Amino acid sequence: MSNQALVKVRNAALDVAGEFTFQVRDKLGNIRKQWQENKFGKYLRILTGRQMQGLFLLGHWSDQMVVKNLITSAGKAGAASRINGSGAEAAFTYLAVGIGTTAAAAGDTALESEITDSGLARAAATCTRVTTTVTNDTAQLDYTWTVTGSKAVTEAGALNDATTGVLLGRQVFSAVNVVNGDTLQVTYKFKVS
Repeated sequence: MSNQALVKVRNAALDVAGEFTFQVRDKLGNIRKQWQENKFGKYLRILTGRQMQGLFLLGHWSDQMVVKNLITSAGKAGAASRINGSGAEAAFTYLAVGIGTTAAAAGDTALESEITDSGLARAAATCTRVTTTVTNDTAQLDYTWTVTGSKAVTEAGALNDATTGVLLGRQVFSAVNVVNGDTLQVTYKFKVS
């Protein structure tokens, strides 16, 4: 009678999450405070369609605003393509901002209303890997726009093409108001854990 080895296979789960960080500086380089809404504030903004900045039960003022991101279905497929080289997805290296207010959804393929003027057009980001939990587990895209007009930025996304492309992630948030002479720095982190 021979001994049989029992081999256990453990299913490994791969989770991806993203977040955008926004920081605005005026033309003198001073940081302009941003409204960081809490979950209740976000719920009320979505429910009523109105910005409610300054009500401290709904959030607080901060040097930067951090927004959890929604990874789209097309973005998940694109990331899977990049992992094993099956498919022709280009790397996700572009950041875009917009003025859309419709809540982000898994089926999104573009920003609702991408900004193409006022110095805020889609741009090739500086791409690096950073450590969140384990070494180099987070892809980071960073870009700073110099604003030449006035906008209330309410959405952001990461894409893999300069003009069209696949939308990796998108989110809608409380307005980040910018005016001529400001800089808007957006950092997008895509963590794989």
